[in-house]
Amino acid sequence: MKAVIKTGGKQYYVTEGDIIYVEKLNGNVGDKVVFDEVLVCDGKVGNPYLESATVEGKIEKQGKQPKITIFKYKQKDRSNRRRQGHRQPYTKVVIEKIKG
Repeated sequence: MKAVIKTGGKQYYVTEGDIIYVEKLNGNVGDKVVFDEVLVCDGKVGNPYLESATVEGKIEKQGKQPKITIFKYKQKDRSNRRRQGHRQPYTKVVIEKIKG
């Protein structure tokens, strides 16, 4: 089965067995996660969501992405490289079951 889910303000196209990286979710490694905001499931389109469809997954890992290196250029200035301080937190989720 295939589905389009919405989480963290973004939409993800998933199938069973997929690994997705989403915005940080509350929970610990090994916890079950249920995505109930399913937009499309096997050709059925919701308005805006399908009421009976859910996508179940398992949290595999949580962490932060590496720091961003930003290059800024100023003419005749020797400093052009900066380390930016933001590291985006993420959650790695394995999709186990799609009910539609």
